[in-house]
Amino acid sequence: MRILLLVTAFNGLTQRAWCALREAGHDVGVLLATGERDMIEGVTAADPELIVCPFLKDRVPQAVWQHWRTVIIHPGPPGDRGPSSLDWAIADGARSWGVTALQAVEEMDAGPIWASRTFALPAAPPRKSSLYNGPVADAAMECIAEVVGKAQDLGFAPAEPPAAPPRALMRQADRAFDWGDPTEHILRKIRAADGAPGVRTEVGGLPVFAYDALPGLPRAGRPGQLLSRRQGAVLVGTGDGSIWLGHLRPADSTHGRAGIKLPATTLLGTRLRGVPHSPLPPGSEPEHPGSYRQIRYRRNGAVGWLTFDFYNGAMAPGHSRRLLAALRHAAGQDTEVLVLRGGTDAFSNGIHLNVIEAAPDPASAAWASIRAINEVCREIIRCARQVVIAGYAGSAGAGGVMLGLGADIVAARDGIVLNPYYDMGLYGSELHTFTLPRRVGANRAQQLIDEKLPVSAARARSIGLVDEVGPRHPDAYAEWLAALADRESNVRTARNRRQAKARRLAAERVPLEVYEARELAEMSRDMYADRSGFAAARHAFVRKVKPSETPARLLLGGAAPRPRASVLRPAVPVSA
Repeated sequence: MRILLLVTAFNGLTQRAWCALREAGHDVGVLLATGERDMIEGVTAADPELIVCPFLKDRVPQAVWQHWRTVIIHPGPPGDRGPSSLDWAIADGARSWGVTALQAVEEMDAGPIWASRTFALPAAPPRKSSLYNGPVADAAMECIAEVVGKAQDLGFAPAEPPAAPPRALMRQADRAFDWGDPTEHILRKIRAADGAPGVRTEVGGLPVFAYDALPGLPRAGRPGQLLSRRQGAVLVGTGDGSIWLGHLRPADSTHGRAGIKLPATTLLGTRLRGVPHSPLPPGSEPEHPGSYRQIRYRRNGAVGWLTFDFYNGAMAPGHSRRLLAALRHAAGQDTEVLVLRGGTDAFSNGIHLNVIEAAPDPASAAWASIRAINEVCREIIRCARQVVIAGYAGSAGAGGVMLGLGADIVAARDGIVLNPYYDMGLYGSELHTFTLPRRVGANRAQQLIDEKLPVSAARARSIGLVDEVGPRHPDAYAEWLAALADRESNVRTARNRRQAKARRLAAERVPLEVYEARELAEMSRDMYADRSGFAAARHAFVRKVKPSETPARLLLGGAAPRPRASVLRPAVPVSA
């Protein structure tokens, strides 16, 4: 079928749907909802057999849904209507929720039903972004597959929806809390707004929107008091304990960083004078659930587990330095295998563009960021004391994809999406000119960089970008990854793999530093001379500027991209 994805943005669920439909043999294109006229003209030009809207905040024009079958993927069960479905579900403590595929009609979310799925919600409040990218996305993918099947059935007729009024947009008045409220109440409020729009409150005397909340220690201090800070987060007292806030966005438009979501300590700055640090060396983190930890190391027999979970997968220099220290600690242990596992929401998305945008000198901040993340990549590539397994439990983009490619084994969770290219006015580093061609070949590596298209876990395995793909469910993936690590920890198996890696590295005729020097030479021109529009692209990304048009490569029958200058093809033959 000719299928058009009409969407607000090409990320997350949209990319997953695009990959799955293409791999199922359909002709799939994307149209960004940049305006009513553009939508009508774009759909007319594409003339699809079916329009699916997996992530659309705008109303579908009448001229579209009256002439083309258009199905909206709504993040709520049958009968649910309104723009804040997940917000209300989390805030109200719903025990189950769902996704419904609805035919577009004049009234929002009121059309006939093509498909629906339901799923259980955890008792502990999930982050809205985690809920959307996890159970909601999984249910949506099942609905999309069913819709496509039914669209090819000439006898199918969608069912009438239950009669129900739309629920109101959740506003800040509905999200408000007092720091004297119980921790669980505050946690639920903030997590129901995580990603966007956040909850307006006051921290350290500064009006902010709060995100990235985790419960802290019980009975820690008075409500609203800044009690501690660690790894970019601050600990704030509540009515019965405390809560960690990892990210804040200034609410005052006169603030120099207005509108930019930043690590809490970065935003609060001098307001934290006198607030104690709680530093802990790598490997000594306490297991108390109230301790804020982005990075953890534990040992299970012959397997060392180094897990990291950075908010939205973004890595500022501090994140990279802490990960590097933990990696060196883990590599110094006498284990056979080291598993480097990222978060379920995101493995990594590379350097932290918000921190760079908010810096007094963005070019130098970007340079420091790329140098810091390169140190991590180099450590992974050169680790020869253990077999290194990179566990991609979440999706990854740009340098975040490249981060783990130097591992001996890359193991991805089914359903994640990888974007192994750079699309922000940057050439890219992370030693990808060394690792990427060795995994997929020089020609395929250049193609991935030039095409700038997402890759599913299944396709990534078929081209060698990843080695193994495990189950979709996070718990099942964790068990599968542990079994993989145990198999690789066999003394003879591990020794043979380490020796083979050592031989490959020793046979390299071009030092690793040369690859990095070439990449950094290109990056210096992008960061300091802004040759490819990094400043404007970064600003648009951070400020969520709506694109003016759909990239040609995404359209049905999209144009071929212009290739970049290549240093991916090595100057000498790559060692076997």
